[in-house]
Amino acid sequence: MTVQRVFHVILFVISSHFANIVEAKPPHILFVLADDYGYNDIGYHGSEIRTPNLDKLSGEGVRLENYYVQPICTPTRSQLMSGRYQIHTGLQHGIIWAPQPNALPRDSPTLADKMRESGYSTHAVGKWHLGFYKEEYLPNNRGFDTFYGYLTGSEDYYTKSRCSGRNMCGKDLRDDFKPIEPNPNEYSTEMYSKRVIDLVNNYNSTKPMFMYLAFQAVHAPLEVPSRYTDKYAHIKNHNRRTYAGMVAAMDEAIGNITTAFQANGMWDDTVMVFSTDNGGQILAGGNNWPLRGWKASLWEGGLHGVGFVHGKALQRKGTVSHELLHVTDWYPTLVGLAGGSLNGTKPLDGFNQWKTISEGAKSPREILLHNIDPLFKPAGDKREGSPFDNRVRAALRWRDWKIITGNPGNSTWVPVPTSEEDNFNIDDDTSKQKKNIWLFNIAKDPVERTDLSDVYPEMVNKMLFKLQQLNKTAVPCVYPPMDPRSNPEHLGGWWGPWET
Repeated sequence: MTVQRVFHVILFVISSHFANIVEAKPPHILFVLADDYGYNDIGYHGSEIRTPNLDKLSGEGVRLENYYVQPICTPTRSQLMSGRYQIHTGLQHGIIWAPQPNALPRDSPTLADKMRESGYSTHAVGKWHLGFYKEEYLPNNRGFDTFYGYLTGSEDYYTKSRCSGRNMCGKDLRDDFKPIEPNPNEYSTEMYSKRVIDLVNNYNSTKPMFMYLAFQAVHAPLEVPSRYTDKYAHIKNHNRRTYAGMVAAMDEAIGNITTAFQANGMWDDTVMVFSTDNGGQILAGGNNWPLRGWKASLWEGGLHGVGFVHGKALQRKGTVSHELLHVTDWYPTLVGLAGGSLNGTKPLDGFNQWKTISEGAKSPREILLHNIDPLFKPAGDKREGSPFDNRVRAALRWRDWKIITGNPGNSTWVPVPTSEEDNFNIDDDTSKQKKNIWLFNIAKDPVERTDLSDVYPEMVNKMLFKLQQLNKTAVPCVYPPMDPRSNPEHLGGWWGPWET
C-alpha cells in the first residue's frame, strides 16, 4: 500500500470517527403534553376538528396507536416524571387537589433530574400538578432549570385564578419560584407557546435542551378567543364548538413553536414527543368515539392516548406503530436517548422503547398496569376463590387481554355531539350492577363491545393472579385531607407552598 493510500485510509478513519461523534450527539427533546385531549379530537383519527400541524408532524414521524396513559391528570404526570406505576408512588387514588399536602415523592429522581444529569438544560412550561405544599416539591426543585406556569390542576385561561375546596380561591402563575401577576387579556395557550419560543430564540447554550411543555389546553373551563371558534360555526353544540376552537389554538401554537425551532437551526436535532394526559372529557366538549368511556374511567376512552414521535433521528419515518407503549416508558426511553444513566432510580416500570418507536422492533412490554385503587368504593361481591379482590377498582393489560375489576366508571360509547343540546345518553348502569369483572381481547375488540369474562374463566383467573402479584408490590396509598393552611388568603392571594 502506498504512503498516499495509507494517508487516505487514516483520513477516512478519522473522519468516520468524528462523524460518529456528531451522529451520537444527544438531541434536543421537546415533550408536548396536552390536557384532556380526546381520541377523536385529532385530525388523523377522522375528527371534524382540523389539526394541520399535528397531522403533518405525526405523518412525518411515528404515530403510536397502541399507546396508553392514565385516566386522569396527576397519575399520568407522576408516571411520566418517575417512570413508575402510581401503586409504587402512593398516588393510586384521584388527583392532587390544590389544598392537599401531597406530592410526587422525592425518593427517586425525576425525568428532569436525569436529563439535567445527562448534560441537558431543562425547562418546564405550563401545568405542574405534582404537588407544591412544600417548596421542595416545586418544579425548580425537581430537576428543572426554569419553570413558567401554574401549580394546580386547572384554572381560568385568562385570569389564571382558581377556586378549590371550601371558598379557597387564588391566582396561580409563577416564573420560577416567584408568583407573577397575569395579563388578563392573554390566553394561556398563546402565553405558554410564546414563552417556549422566547426560550428557543434566546438559546445560546452548548447543552442540548429538554423542553417540557404541558399545555393547559384543552382542559375545562371552555375558553378561547373567538377567532378560533369562528371557523367552527357549523358545529351546533356550544361545548363542542368552543372545544374545537381550543384545539385549533393549541395546534397553531405547536406550529409556531416548531417554526421557532427551525428558524434557530435546532429542529433537525430535535426529537418531539406529543401525548395527551388522559381521554377527553365529554362533558366539556371532548370526544373519544369509537372508544368506550371517557376521562376518569378505566375503559379505553379514558386511557387509550393520542401520541406520536417526530424527529430526524427516527429510522422509520411516516409509519404507524401498533406496539404496546405506556407513559412510564418515556422515562427510560428519553434518558437513553440523552445518553444518560438510570443509576440511582428506584425500580422502574417503564421500558426503553426507542427501538420499538424508531426501528419498528417488537415492544419489550407485555404487561401494563392501568391502576389498582384501594380507596375507591368497592363494587359488587367477591369472586369465590379469586386471588385478587375483584371488588377493588383495577385494570390490567397483558398482551392482547385486558381485565377490569370493581367500578370502572361510566361505560357508555359517546358519539360526536351534533346539536345545541347534549344529544348523547350518558346514563350508565355499570355502577349500579353487582357485576365487577370484565375481560376483553383489545386486539380484536378495541372498543370493548364484547365482554369475554364468562367465555374464558381461566383467563380471568390468570389476569386476577397477575393483578394480585402486582398488588403485592404496592406502597400505601397517600391521600391526605385538605389542609386549611393552604388557603390563598393566608398566602397573599396565591396558591403556593404553605409548609416549611
